Amino acid sequence: MTASLSPTYRKWLWLTLLSILALRLFTLDAYPLQDTTEARYGEIARIMLETQNWVTPQFDYGVPFWGKPPLATWLSAGSYQLFGITEFAARLPSLLLAIAMLALVYYLGKRQHSTDLGLMAATILASSLMFFVAAGAVLMDTALVTGITLSMIAFWRIMNSGGRIWGYAFFIGISIGLLAKGPLALVLIGTPIGFWSLWQGKIRQLFKPIPWFSGGLLMLALTLPWYILAELRTPGFLDYFIIGEHWNRFTVSGWQGDLYGSAHARPRGTIWLYAIAALLPWALFIPLLIWRRVSGSRIFISQNHSWHIYLGLWAITPLLFFTFAGNILATYTLPSIIPMALLGGEIWMQACAANDTREGLCKTRLKLLPFAGMATPLLLVAAINLQNNGHIGTKSQKELLAAYHQQQAISEGRLIYLLKRPFSAQFYSRGKAIEAESWQQAMAYFEDDIRDYYVLKNRQLQNLPDKLRSKLQVTGQYHGYSLLREVATKETVQNAEKTGELL
Repeated sequence: MTASLSPTYRKWLWLTLLSILALRLFTLDAYPLQDTTEARYGEIARIMLETQNWVTPQFDYGVPFWGKPPLATWLSAGSYQLFGITEFAARLPSLLLAIAMLALVYYLGKRQHSTDLGLMAATILASSLMFFVAAGAVLMDTALVTGITLSMIAFWRIMNSGGRIWGYAFFIGISIGLLAKGPLALVLIGTPIGFWSLWQGKIRQLFKPIPWFSGGLLMLALTLPWYILAELRTPGFLDYFIIGEHWNRFTVSGWQGDLYGSAHARPRGTIWLYAIAALLPWALFIPLLIWRRVSGSRIFISQNHSWHIYLGLWAITPLLFFTFAGNILATYTLPSIIPMALLGGEIWMQACAANDTREGLCKTRLKLLPFAGMATPLLLVAAINLQNNGHIGTKSQKELLAAYHQQQAISEGRLIYLLKRPFSAQFYSRGKAIEAESWQQAMAYFEDDIRDYYVLKNRQLQNLPDKLRSKLQVTGQYHGYSLLREVATKETVQNAEKTGELL
């Protein structure tokens, strides 16, 4: 690919990319942590910082969280330490990891072909729906994909230009994956590398440039201590994490062994639909570019046979792996988006080259294509504005907690969630919200003289037992939940008069 972009077109691409990153930065604290994923991991990090237990993440105080390794939790807890316990601090590590991945993609595109390819691939990646959302969300997947990206790029550089530093970077990437999500990283890295090596007849070459012994020792030194400490601190961790999370979760549809929530049962093959949505808006444009340049695409692919096979295997491995999984999430497509962005950048470059004129490249309808990258961030900004103005709902207890704290300033009382306490309630109450798992358990809080506050889903108000209904008064409703105040009894009024308290 010898063509290059015009200076003006290149300027518009840089402006688009930087605008996307700026919008993601400025929206980090524009909306509350969402239930259940964001609020759960945000609260786990908050508890880690509060308890200073950096070995075992905790689902709740004293309840170990065995579902994921702690790398993302370490990052969020460290961010809390620097910037305070806020939405901005919780989400900042994901944005920094996303920027690191964009830099790696830019570097690989530049070394493989040109700075223009690196810029185009980075723009596609930054503006893809799933990547843009994950870049500012409290997730474990962002750290996992960072590790996979580093290892895959390092491997390609090793096999094409050598360099011992890239050999160690390969094992550091694996270590990041193992500390972010576990052995799944080995599968998503090893599978495409293994098949590419077989396809290209380069199995023997694997043993020369890669420092398997010293790099393997580095990987063990970075990861093994935590796995050993985690098992020693909370015996049973390895059995649940390895067998439960890495076998039963993906092979048993509707797996009921999840200790920390419910399994996400989906029809087999749903991951492919998620992948199309994840790559929007480019999932619409790239096929059109291919269709317009079918013959040229064939020539171009044949000229870059090994490179395109590598990207293709990298992209398709997660999708094939999760095709047969019984429990999946849309974020499982993230590892595939990285190579798809590189492939999309090449297709875009080829389309521009096909329209080369004396006036420069991409002077036809393609000159407007960079602006398509702004669709995703602008939609997010619009959604945030609609949510903040109450036009669409939010899955967060932040507003309810604010109302509770305002009322509590006048008259103190505990906050008790009836039957189920959302994770965002734990986060925004700093772990002080109480959960009453049954009506009988809730009755115990009415036996003292404290006038407490209670929270219940609106649709469950009609199921409120009569004994409790007569003792509670609704003070407000917030996104499907009602905040109720315990009604004063004669005894509490008499006690207040004696102590001079105003009820």
